[in-house]
Amino acid sequence: MRIDSSFNFNHKNYLIKLLLTLFFSVLAFRLLFFQSLPTLTESQTPPQTSSSLLSDLQQLPLQNQLSPTDTGKCDYFNGDWVPNPLGPIYTNETCDLIESHQNCMKNGRPDREFLYWKWAPTDCELPIFDPQRFLNLMRGKVWALIGDSISRNHVQSLLCTLSKVEKAVLVYHDEGYKSKSWHFPLYNFSMSVIWSPFLVEAAIFEDINGVSSSEVELYLDKLDSKWTDQYLNFDYIIISTGKWFVKSAIYYENDTILGCHGCSSNKNLTDLGFDFAYRKVLKNIFNFIVSSNHKGLILYRTSTPDHFENGEWFSGGTCNRTEPIKEGEMEIKLLLRILRDIELEEFKKAASKASKNGVNLKLADFAPLSLLRPDGHPGPYRQFQPFAKDKNAKVQTDCLHWCLPGPIDSWNDIIMEMVVNG
Repeated sequence: MRIDSSFNFNHKNYLIKLLLTLFFSVLAFRLLFFQSLPTLTESQTPPQTSSSLLSDLQQLPLQNQLSPTDTGKCDYFNGDWVPNPLGPIYTNETCDLIESHQNCMKNGRPDREFLYWKWAPTDCELPIFDPQRFLNLMRGKVWALIGDSISRNHVQSLLCTLSKVEKAVLVYHDEGYKSKSWHFPLYNFSMSVIWSPFLVEAAIFEDINGVSSSEVELYLDKLDSKWTDQYLNFDYIIISTGKWFVKSAIYYENDTILGCHGCSSNKNLTDLGFDFAYRKVLKNIFNFIVSSNHKGLILYRTSTPDHFENGEWFSGGTCNRTEPIKEGEMEIKLLLRILRDIELEEFKKAASKASKNGVNLKLADFAPLSLLRPDGHPGPYRQFQPFAKDKNAKVQTDCLHWCLPGPIDSWNDIIMEMVVNG
């Protein structure tokens, strides 16, 4: 059978044109489609879009779906508080390790809405803290939280969360129960909290309510041996200081008085300002850390904000809010901003040296996300049933520490990811 050559040529020509048309149509569609998508490293949460587009997005190759967490670029500290219908992993009834001043539910706090939020970073998913996974990872390890009463607040949060798997056994406490150590026998895992509010040697003259009878005597060049003597024994450390430096103090260096901050005029000393002392102490602390040859992970936690409104703790300040706020609704107070600026500046210098020396030093910057939770403090419920006898009773409020359970539990979600991702 004879095939007509003109027909064969025309047929091939038609197929070529058809293929070229399909090729350029697909190319145009792909260009239009990808230009319309956000960069996935800028926002893991897709914008409001159609279900078909979401379906197409899910079919993209895995490398195009990587979040900043996957690429090591997640900013855990930039985000928003979102509703969490599941609520906390523990309650004050399931955990008996909560100190009375943070046991807001037992003390009669009437609202519960503040318990149903979780922190959600803008650029990545943040899983809820998994106590079983954490304990498996920490077999044979030793943790220490070093600092002031916020560190004690935080260690209770960790212990209560881990108690869902195994309850810790208290194996040590100092005379005032401010420094403690616990052990998890099934995992041979230990956790300590070391009370050292200045991280350097200090003589402190105040009662349980923070009322001082004399200025603090602060030795700027002498790190507190309570933590430095044990430092190399800890595999993981969360270290912090801050608010205590605002207190009136007399400053020493080389056992000689340098000056003071807020001291009485009859002492005839130069007022150097708390910022002077804070920077000098942080320099000494970071110099110790970066030259220590420590082989574990060290997290420096930034100072966290208080939320006293219409006054301070000593002048009738309150914190009566019942839900999170949005960024920009409340400014960091000037004193904390000064502390924070010094922390970030000195940490940046130290991080560069630490990297060169092989010391794993990271920043746990909980200040921005904590600022958005004025609802998470005990307020008047730092004491048991404060209004049981008088609904108008005047009581001391606590707008610095955190209810347990409460917003501070979300710190553990971030710490878990920082530990897992090195």
